[in-house]
Amino acid sequence: MSNTAGRLLRLLSLLQTSRAWSGGELAARLDVDVRTVRRDIEKLRDLGYPVDAVPGVAGYRLGAGAQLPPLLLDDDEAIAVALGLSVAAAGTITGIEESSRRALGKLEQVLPSRLRHRLTTVHGATVTLPAGTTPADPAVVTAIATAVRDRLRLRFDYTTHDGIVGRRETDPHKLVHTGRHWYLLGWDTDRDAWRTYRVDRLVPRIPTGPRFTAREAPDVDTAGRVAHGITTAPYRYRARVLLYATSTQAAERISPTSGILETVDERTCVLVTGAHDLAELAAHIVLLGIPFRVLEPPTLVEHLTALAERITAALG
Repeated sequence: MSNTAGRLLRLLSLLQTSRAWSGGELAARLDVDVRTVRRDIEKLRDLGYPVDAVPGVAGYRLGAGAQLPPLLLDDDEAIAVALGLSVAAAGTITGIEESSRRALGKLEQVLPSRLRHRLTTVHGATVTLPAGTTPADPAVVTAIATAVRDRLRLRFDYTTHDGIVGRRETDPHKLVHTGRHWYLLGWDTDRDAWRTYRVDRLVPRIPTGPRFTAREAPDVDTAGRVAHGITTAPYRYRARVLLYATSTQAAERISPTSGILETVDERTCVLVTGAHDLAELAAHIVLLGIPFRVLEPPTLVEHLTALAERITAALG
C-alpha cells in the first residue's frame, strides 16, 4: 500500500470518530503539513466521502451523504459490530433477522483472518436460546420513535396482560429495550399519569394526534420508571424484601424485568418485586437462593410461615 493510500485510510479513521478536527490536529496526527491534509480531504471527497468544513474551528467532520460509503473499523469495533449483528439475528424485532444475517455475512467475508478467528471462537462457544417472546414490529417501533421525536400524541389499541383490549391516548416519552421486550414510557392523557406499555401489544391508530408540550421527566430515571412499571405496578401483590447480599451479587440472579434492587449498605439490598399470586411470589423469592427477610406485605410473611410449616411436616 502506498504512503498516500495508507495516509488516506488513517485520515478517514480519524474523521469517523464523530468529532470535528482542525487542520492542524489532523496534520499532527498524520505527520504532514496542513496543505497535504487539504489535498487528502479533497481526495476523500472525490471518492464519495462527504467531508464537511466546520466553521469556527477551521476544521473538518465526516457528514452524511446520499449513499453509504465504505466504513473503516478498527479491530475492536469490527468485533463489536459482528457480535451485535449476531444478537440482532436472534430477533426481538420482527423482520430484521435476515437483514442482520446478510450484513454479518458481508462483514465476516472481509474480516482479516485474525479477527475472523476471534469471532469464530465466540460463535463456536455460544448457544443462543430462543427468546420465547413476541418480537416487536419494526414499523411500530419506528412510528413510536417518530412520535417521540416530533412530540406527537399517540393513539393506539392496547392489549393488557389479562387480554383486555382498549384504546389509549399517550404523550410518548421514551422507548426502552430490556433485551427481551420493547416498552414505551408515556403520559396517559386519560389516566393523567405515567404509564408503561409493551410495544408488541399495541397497534397504532393513524393518523397520530396533535403535537404536545413535553412534560418534565418522571421523578425517577426513565429505565427505573419502566422497571417499576413492569416488575411491580401491574401485579396484585407488591413485595419489598431485604436480601443479605450486595446489589451486584443479587443482580446476577435477578433480571431487570423481574425486580428492582435498592442498595442499603455494603452487605444488603432491597428487592422490590410483584406477582398476581402469593405462591408465585414466594417461590420466586425462595428460589433466588439468597438469605432474605420480608419487609412487606404481611400476607406474604403469613404465606411463607404456612409454607415452612408444611415443608417441616413433610420432612417428618
